[in-house]
Amino acid sequence: MPDYLRMGIILMVVGMVATAILAVTESATRGPIAEAKRLETLRMLQSVLPEGYDNQPDTDTVALTDKRLNRREKPVTFYRGRKGSTNLGAAFVVTAPDGYSGDIEIMMSVAPDGTINLVQIVSQNETPGLGDKIMPNKTDWLKAFQGKIQDNVKWHVKKDGGDFDQFSGATITPRAVVGAVKRGLDFFVEQKEAIFQPVVAEAKP
Repeated sequence: MPDYLRMGIILMVVGMVATAILAVTESATRGPIAEAKRLETLRMLQSVLPEGYDNQPDTDTVALTDKRLNRREKPVTFYRGRKGSTNLGAAFVVTAPDGYSGDIEIMMSVAPDGTINLVQIVSQNETPGLGDKIMPNKTDWLKAFQGKIQDNVKWHVKKDGGDFDQFSGATITPRAVVGAVKRGLDFFVEQKEAIFQPVVAEAKP
């Protein structure tokens, strides 16, 4: 057998073995990765939704799309917290595209009457020591959103004539977060019926 043909066969076998190993590894890790993501989602939901819900918010969801939620208009999942048939609130992620260092993803929880329960940062790349003060382990700035509705606060940072503090040397980050939370709240109030639409049971075969 010519050397070039032998080498081709060897390379083909090596490629098949490597592909098989990768496939087995991916299959073995898919489940744990998905479970880790589910648990992280549940942890975040528990931190923002009102207490007392008795459903599973990570499975009681509806997906809606609007450029106010993210400028790419990607579907956003709304996680509903319910106690029996009573809606306690919904949590969802809104994206601020105008952070100092890029997108800031914010999970916010809103009660059916349009009152913000809590706000948390999901991801951000803001400047350490300045913009990253939005993180709860840095300051309690996010608590300023609790209890806010559309018209009981001026939705700007104080530098722009609003009611929300900015950080010394870092106005862009809090300005972006305030704007995103306001857009998310506006969408929630407008689309409340769609967000809390009843779950339709699948017909049994």
